[in-house]
Amino acid sequence: MEMPYLRGRQEKFQTFSRARLNGPGKVLTGGKEMAKVLIAYTSRAGETKNIAERIAEGVRFEGAEAEVKDLSQIKNETDLQGYDGYVFGSPTYHGDMMQSMKTLLFMAEKADLKGKVGGSFGAFGWSGEALDRIYGTMKNIFNMEMIGDPLRLKTLSLGGGTQMAQGYGRQIGKKVSSL
Repeated sequence: MEMPYLRGRQEKFQTFSRARLNGPGKVLTGGKEMAKVLIAYTSRAGETKNIAERIAEGVRFEGAEAEVKDLSQIKNETDLQGYDGYVFGSPTYHGDMMQSMKTLLFMAEKADLKGKVGGSFGAFGWSGEALDRIYGTMKNIFNMEMIGDPLRLKTLSLGGGTQMAQGYGRQIGKKVSSL
């Protein structure tokens, strides 16, 4: 049965139809399950959330699925299962990451993320220590395959911040899609 409203979009429709048959979060492209990245963040003033959303755009530009979650949505280590890549972000506040990020890192240690693709990011006013600590934990404690360096931005609106966040997401997307 031909559906004129799908003309030119039929392949995309079929991909998502197959995904429904394979269950939630199981999007197939070319017969292969689409790589999936969790971008988990905590934010004080909304800037870290904005950065997370731009990173997700970059991941999607590379053909991977990106799920952005506030840390309040992650209750235990099972909420961290089912992803090929992880990007964790926190603002730096008084020289440290937010308490909710510390809690997430303790949960993530139980989730066995060894060998998974990882990255970290954050917004900061003066120092930016949080993202380095998150990155170091992911690399040295969890033994994850980290992308370059942490993404450090004061705000998206200064000095090409949006493009930098999307570029970081593209790096993550390329790496998880190549696995």
